[in-house]
Amino acid sequence: MADIITGNPQLVKPLMKIAFNVDDPISNRACWVLEFTAKENLPFIYPHLDYFTGNLSRVHFDSAIRPVAKICEFLTMAYFSKEENVLQHILTETQLEQLTSACFDWLIGDYKVAAKAYSITSLYLLGHKFPWIHPELKMILEQSYAEGSAAYKARARHALAKLKKHLP
Repeated sequence: MADIITGNPQLVKPLMKIAFNVDDPISNRACWVLEFTAKENLPFIYPHLDYFTGNLSRVHFDSAIRPVAKICEFLTMAYFSKEENVLQHILTETQLEQLTSACFDWLIGDYKVAAKAYSITSLYLLGHKFPWIHPELKMILEQSYAEGSAAYKARARHALAKLKKHLP
């Protein structure tokens, strides 16, 4: 399916509509296809950033949240890349705030570790734009570290080490 989308980028919008039809179990699969499409061709998402970021908070199936959180990580990594790129000029402050809100929800909510791990990375990067994020992220990671899985602890440890360079 992702190959079909890659060959027909005009299908990204209908794919997103299916992905964000959040009460339909097929939305999970659409999110997976969207993730693969974003991994291979992130700019295909750009014309639909308003729709994507505006619907993040509606996603509720774990199997849909993981790929959507991964796309958020792709977007934040591209936005904060040292190499100048188109996304740095088109991603709005409102869209960045919507990414931030969704990532905090996934981090503190009862979600699987993958969504939390992608959210940690995204929030760390977003903290360079919104300085209030870093102290909040540090506090959440320190409070939740003890009960986290091994994978969660590994990602949290990595983020905490980076945060120590930015925070007292």
